[in-house]
Amino acid sequence: MELIGSIITLLGSIILFLGALGIVRMPDVYNRMQAGTKATTLGTILFLIGISLGHAECGCFGKIAILIIFVLATNPVSSNALARAAHATGIKLTDRSVKDDLESDEEMGEAI
Repeated sequence: MELIGSIITLLGSIILFLGALGIVRMPDVYNRMQAGTKATTLGTILFLIGISLGHAECGCFGKIAILIIFVLATNPVSSNALARAAHATGIKLTDRSVKDDLESDEEMGEAI
């Protein structure tokens, strides 16, 4: 069981590294935020599951389950709040972006 936990922990670490790489490589704030949020959510969950499997003798399954639920609840919400705040302050999308859905939603809200 310790080997399986180590493999899952390593997989979570690799996903966290790829998320950090995505943050460096993406062209604008919104793409960086998406890469960071998705990778940290999955990477952290896998990392925590691997730790709980690798150290099953500590009996910390409940605590790790609470941490996983907390990560699942807060990461997407905080990312959404940050993206909306960045859009509200006028941070532009990259030139390669095709469509700004939030801008069209705001225009429709003003027309109503």
